Amino acid sequence: GVVEACLLHMLKRRAAGFLRTDKVAALFTKVGKTCAIAGDVCKKVQELQQQVESRKNQPNGQEPLKRQGSTTSKTPVLTPQAIKHIWVRTALIEKVLDKIVQYIVDNCSKYYEKEALLADPVCGPILASLLVGPCALEYTKLKTADHYWTDPSADELVQRHRIHGAHGRQDSPCKRPALGV
Repeated sequence: GVVEACLLHMLKRRAAGFLRTDKVAALFTKVGKTCAIAGDVCKKVQELQQQVESRKNQPNGQEPLKRQGSTTSKTPVLTPQAIKHIWVRTALIEKVLDKIVQYIVDNCSKYYEKEALLADPVCGPILASLLVGPCALEYTKLKTADHYWTDPSADELVQRHRIHGAHGRQDSPCKRPALGV
């Protein structure tokens, strides 16, 4: 959401498109015409949106028929929050958000007013640089709803260590052995 707010700050009206409700989509689509990386993200987002729409149009509980042995994956289940930020989220998962923002910063005069955050000669490149870190992360293993049960607390890990460490040394379960030279 914060990245979208930065992308939308003082965006020119013609860059957002005429009467466009999703200005981030309009920006990515316009940038995608001249930036190949953004064009790839546009294609992926459009595919995701088509999958979500096809799922909505099906009666409840029914999935499309698949051939036996088919390796196609299930259509992704996207929350309303994920759909709201699908453009930035997809670019982030594809690890190209920093490159797209850097392209926008380099060509900011086409898309932004002079006083915009991304048009600033210091703030624009800093934002693009800050996005390098999140783009380097792997988002394939997100936490599940029951992650509180699967990840033990630090206290539990220390307690386990004490229990399992006591079996090795019966003489002094509380003290560490002296360092020998």
